[in-house]
Amino acid sequence: MTLLFDLDGTLLDSNGIWQQIDIDFLARRGLPWTEEYNQGVIHATFPTAARFTKEFCRLPESEEAIMAEWMEMAYQAYARELSLKPGAAEFLDRCARQGLPMAIYTSCERRLCCAALERHGIRPLFRDIFFARELGLEKESPEGFLRVAAELDAAPESIVFFDDSPVSCRGAKTAGMRVVACRDPLFAAHEAELRAMCDSYVERLDDLSL
Repeated sequence: MTLLFDLDGTLLDSNGIWQQIDIDFLARRGLPWTEEYNQGVIHATFPTAARFTKEFCRLPESEEAIMAEWMEMAYQAYARELSLKPGAAEFLDRCARQGLPMAIYTSCERRLCCAALERHGIRPLFRDIFFARELGLEKESPEGFLRVAAELDAAPESIVFFDDSPVSCRGAKTAGMRVVACRDPLFAAHEAELRAMCDSYVERLDDLSL
């Protein structure tokens, strides 16, 4: 059995910072944050979110400039402020002591992800980190999960994937993985969907017995 973790909203209590970044980014331009905008960026990698933002908001900036501004706004939080989700450190420690191989598959940017893992001292626990952007795929794509499984030299059905997002959980299930949905306030309204779709649903990771 191999454990594969999402980062934002699953291991790291970071989903709230992204909504605030979106609000602040739009406010700098005199634009309102709307749920329609949120749905366009909430699951996306940086390039896809930047392309959507540029088109949706009709911005003159390049997609690269938009991403650079987001990175500047987020780095301080990832490197110095964001906490792990309650129970995450305890669960990771327990799994490491059991000798279970662990990896991360995330839509987060490499610089931000690594800064958070290093800050919390948990980077050595993970055999590999896979970045959706570097695979050239969105996290919801089953193909991405199959490619990650191949890189891990593990059959999809032998992998347990942990995520808070319904679309990512669906992608992993379609790829044949076992899926544990992890509660995060951002997706609280999707609890019934996640419970129906996934193999387990947990309020916090250390509630789970493997």
